[in-house]
Amino acid sequence: MAPPLDQRPNHSLIGVPGSRERLATPALVLDIDAFEGNIAAMASWAEKHSLGLRPHAKTHKCSIIAKRQVEAGALGNCTATLSEAEVLVDAGVPGVLITSTVVTPDRIERLVALNDRASRLMVIVDDPANVDALNEAMRQGAEPLYVLVDVEVGCGRTGVVSQVDAVDLIDKVTASPNLRFGGLQAYDGGVQAIESFEDRRKALDSDLQALREVIDVMNRRGTIVPMISGGGTGTHEIDRIGGVFTEIQAGSYIVMDSIYNGCDLHGSGAAVFFTSLFVRATVISTAKKGFVTTDAGLKAFSVGSGDPQIASGAPQGATYTFMGDEHGRITFAKDGHGMALGDQVECIAPHCDPTIALYDCYHVVRGDTLIDIWPIDARGHW
Repeated sequence: MAPPLDQRPNHSLIGVPGSRERLATPALVLDIDAFEGNIAAMASWAEKHSLGLRPHAKTHKCSIIAKRQVEAGALGNCTATLSEAEVLVDAGVPGVLITSTVVTPDRIERLVALNDRASRLMVIVDDPANVDALNEAMRQGAEPLYVLVDVEVGCGRTGVVSQVDAVDLIDKVTASPNLRFGGLQAYDGGVQAIESFEDRRKALDSDLQALREVIDVMNRRGTIVPMISGGGTGTHEIDRIGGVFTEIQAGSYIVMDSIYNGCDLHGSGAAVFFTSLFVRATVISTAKKGFVTTDAGLKAFSVGSGDPQIASGAPQGATYTFMGDEHGRITFAKDGHGMALGDQVECIAPHCDPTIALYDCYHVVRGDTLIDIWPIDARGHW
């Protein structure tokens, strides 16, 4: 078992000037100024356009961050798992939407208990049998459960495929006495990281046709759809233009990563959000010519989305690659470039969500000073 945060090596550095440069590594670093700027920018955008914002906690997995988002105007948070929802609800976060189905008997039992202690918990469904199971289980609960029908819009993971099946499922939820129809969910994860704004817009517009058809049927029948939740960091501006969603589930905007830094998010070519998340690593060997070895390898970053990008600490043009589980390599662009033992670099994660999930805590910094350590308390639960 890992020691409590106040017993870890970096805790003694809180408040010490220059402590950012002295962190025991590998360390996950959160730049508070950029982080707070990102929260404010998205909150302002949502308010300006009269859209709800329910950020996705699968990115940050941290109840402190979830509360800060709500304080800035968010309706609540989304979670990918029941266990994430349990952590946020028990920390006092309202309006939690679980964006994956909860289907096994043991987890449905936990869901019933969670609903009784939550403030407007919501879950999604895409199968009639799951609706029956939830309705039966909620007979034991003190409060009805709000349920959103998940509509497939190209992501290919969950969601009702046909318009007829979606409408039938809505009717089934509405007819279930222990459930309340909360609205629709539709998430198109496959288009979020398309770099070109126009290409991303075209792909999303095509994929959302299935959702529009379901909404049209509901409108013609006079059935009220309380909310339509979806979208993400990559499509939030396109979602606004399309006018389909009533709330946005963006998550990565608070920290950013190499993937989203490469996307034109608003079609202007200008950055909308700024990198606030870094992995800090230390040079542990300079014995080889042309490169040095660090202490942050495959276990310190998510893999599958490219190599980390060096943000600071290394000579210009240097690149970062992996040398195994525990080691990274900084290769220099020019002869004569080098680094010394103990020098540190900060890298931008290729993909923020799975990188964050590798760590127990954020080292929160302002400028060159460590100002706090926040637990990533919603990771490691099942």
